[in-house]
Amino acid sequence: MKHIQTETKDGIARIEIDRPDKKNALTAAMYQAMADAIRAAEADAGVRVVLIHGKADLFTAGNDLQDFLDNPPRDDDRPVFQFLYGISRAQKPIVAAVAGPAVGIGTTMLLHCDLVYAAPNARLQLPFVNLGLVPEAASSLLLPALVGYQRAAELLLLGEPFSAQKAKEIGLVTEVVPEEQLFDTALAQAKKLAAKPAASLRLTKQLMKQGQMAAVAQRIKLESDHFGERLASPEAKEAFSAFLEKRKPDFSKFD
Repeated sequence: MKHIQTETKDGIARIEIDRPDKKNALTAAMYQAMADAIRAAEADAGVRVVLIHGKADLFTAGNDLQDFLDNPPRDDDRPVFQFLYGISRAQKPIVAAVAGPAVGIGTTMLLHCDLVYAAPNARLQLPFVNLGLVPEAASSLLLPALVGYQRAAELLLLGEPFSAQKAKEIGLVTEVVPEEQLFDTALAQAKKLAAKPAASLRLTKQLMKQGQMAAVAQRIKLESDHFGERLASPEAKEAFSAFLEKRKPDFSKFD
């Protein structure tokens, strides 16, 4: 799939989001490719670590809204949910390198990564409410658990962009590193993990996550149910129309 580049080398399965002309906006086909890549990495005994990244100035602008409207994710078999369940259940460590915009899924997927490195130019955002939707990737569960309710409310209810430094302060990012060192740093850390005992890595990750795995799966399903309902709501239709027409949405006529 031309917009998702994959490579396995030295025990590291690399997944690169590569659609810079569309700000790395994700289509259903791209979600499917990423889900397949994670599934393949989990099944390959030679893979010890997964590394996810975009470009030096661009992680992902989130969903491609036109493709999203043409292929609404209304059931658990849709590519986006295959990706969400895949990354949330992955047994092998996942490292992410984030630069530039990281919108929607570009932020929520980081809650399922084990090490996250961000450049100072990273701008994260959770704009679900602004689009008349609800959060996904179990972020409505994991984010309050990570940062506390009020901080999570600020990020999810206001939906405003926030910096890499703030993401580090709240524990969403492991370290902020200079842009020119971002990919080298993430790769170096992935290589460190790949050199460690694979079974110990998997078991340690499992022990840390086991207490919330069932709750995460349940929350992803609950969010997806609400998400599907909200896609058909007047608010979402107004938000999407406004975005595509490059105007400010007007929600005053809706309860």
